[in-house]
Amino acid sequence: MDRAMFPLFARGGGIGSIVSWLIRVVIYDICVTTISEVLGVSRLVALFIFLGLLLAFGFVTYAVRNRMSSQADADV
Repeated sequence: MDRAMFPLFARGGGIGSIVSWLIRVVIYDICVTTISEVLGVSRLVALFIFLGLLLAFGFVTYAVRNRMSSQADADV
């Protein structure tokens, strides 16, 4: 089969990106549902808790990356 004939099946496009997006949505939904059930809060509150955790994780990663890059620059 020629990939030019079926561009939807090409790597990184079409159906592959849709499947990837659906997998992410399912994983996020499982996380939000788990937070909601464990803490006994509504799904909207659980969503904001989940987004807050992602934001905190992103900030910590950003801070650690900047600290490590500044140390690498000092070693040179």
